Amino acid sequence: MRKIDRLLLEYGESHRNATNKAVHWICVPAIMFSLLGLLWNVPAGPLGLIPGLENANWANWSVLLLLFASMYYLRLSIPLFIGMVLISLAMIYGNMSLNEMGSTAHLAISFGVFAVAWVGQFIGHKIEGKKPSFLKDIQFLLVGPAWLMHFIFKKVGISY
Repeated sequence: MRKIDRLLLEYGESHRNATNKAVHWICVPAIMFSLLGLLWNVPAGPLGLIPGLENANWANWSVLLLLFASMYYLRLSIPLFIGMVLISLAMIYGNMSLNEMGSTAHLAISFGVFAVAWVGQFIGHKIEGKKPSFLKDIQFLLVGPAWLMHFIFKKVGISY
């Protein structure tokens, strides 16, 4: 069995309840988007020292996180990597647009969504009766979005 199949199967073991699954369809993307928004607002520091990137709106910690996450997905599955890159690009675009409201508003909205989505996740797991997978292994924070993506792939007939 491939590593991606084992990870998705293990992740799915604590996500069988219909309510918990529904919560995850809302909260996992919300957490991902809002985490990127929070990181977007962390000063670029050394990223801003790279020639040509000092004024680039997209040269920030959220993009760096997505680059590392993309490498993780690439090691697991090329189709899931492509799907996650497309979702990541949409989330980058959304955060770029949200940042046009100003960094204070962007940060406040991102923090609010992040907090509410995590509360939702823990409520979903309380209903499920099982602890979140990432409490056992931190890599499940990256498996969650891929788990949702694999359902989309199955629905449209794409092998992951």
